[in-house]
Amino acid sequence: MAPRKKPPILTLTPEQESEANSKIKRFMEDRFELDLGSFEAAEILELFTREIAPHYYNRAIFDVQAHLKERFESIESDLWALEKN
Repeated sequence: MAPRKKPPILTLTPEQESEANSKIKRFMEDRFELDLGSFEAAEILELFTREIAPHYYNRAIFDVQAHLKERFESIESDLWALEKN
């Protein structure tokens, strides 16, 4: 039995996917002189979507949470200062 592929954490619109595939094909041609077909570019995009993008997504969520925590603490401090006056 083949291993189940985990669902992607992020999905792209068809237009975004097409643009990403074109960028992958262009990058591979320019950088490595490899002429990829659409299928190969789509496989690379799927790999990044399933295996690498979640790390960036999770990091972004962590960074936003940290930023919001700082902002709420600042607001709480400002409110406390106003209450003291």
